[in-house]
Amino acid sequence: MPRILHAAAFVLAILAGNAVAVGAYPPQLPGAVPLVYETYGAVAMRLWVFNPEGHNLSEQRPAVVLFFGGGWNRGSPEQFERHARYLASRGIVAAVADYRVGSRHESSPMDSMTDGCAAVRYLRANALRLGIDPQRIGAGGGSAGGQIAASIATADLFRRDGEVSCVPDALVLFNPVYDNGPTGYGHGRVKRYWEQISPLHNIHAPMPPSVTLLGSDDKLIPVATAREWQRRVEAAGGRADVHIYDGARHGFFNKTAYYAETVATMDRFLASLGWLEGEPTVAKPSDSAEGRGKRERTTRVD
Repeated sequence: MPRILHAAAFVLAILAGNAVAVGAYPPQLPGAVPLVYETYGAVAMRLWVFNPEGHNLSEQRPAVVLFFGGGWNRGSPEQFERHARYLASRGIVAAVADYRVGSRHESSPMDSMTDGCAAVRYLRANALRLGIDPQRIGAGGGSAGGQIAASIATADLFRRDGEVSCVPDALVLFNPVYDNGPTGYGHGRVKRYWEQISPLHNIHAPMPPSVTLLGSDDKLIPVATAREWQRRVEAAGGRADVHIYDGARHGFFNKTAYYAETVATMDRFLASLGWLEGEPTVAKPSDSAEGRGKRERTTRVD
């Protein structure tokens, strides 16, 4: 059961925001509020929360938490710092999450997913104190981080766990690991329980709306897998937008030339849900060869 954030602890968290040295781990993210959402002995798992300017904690704004990629084995919350800052500039309470990974914690992928569930549950349990709407909490991430978000949205193992739900209300997925089956990514590390956690194999109604951003030349996540995700979600009555970026490879969204375009896609998706208003404010990508990659959007066919 997630711990409830007390007011005094919240103030101390704000004051401690710049206590971590640059280059240290956990990372220093200036301006973010670091909050501990779970502990394992002496190991603290944190969320770094970026609040919109002038955010009043009595408000109920939508929130999005983002999980970094790295094969459940490495990576840093810094990966989505720019995305979180942008979302905060658009009026959304945005967070980047730490979670257990093999290289730092000798943990399993299941541990990573369990932490993802705990992070979303923490935000929902503390919604009133954080000034967020408990019914508008999105989750997303890249690669294995996208898998974490999609798994906690689909797998009964997580959907039914705890008094406070960890099921996100929307999904923002950057080349996510949908398929953990025998032909999917990372099967060898999850083969004992893949049927319980593989997002593609646990789709059922109701499903939160999702947007996927994927490169056509991704060698880890085939385009066919994204389209199968879309087909199954829509068959279950849900919404699954899929954007394919021609010529882009795995992790393309991290590159500067793709950043603005993919962030604008994320922005428009959230705007379509009523979570923010107006056109994206992110700067346009540079006119480089990499930045001119074409985008194809596959949509529902009625």
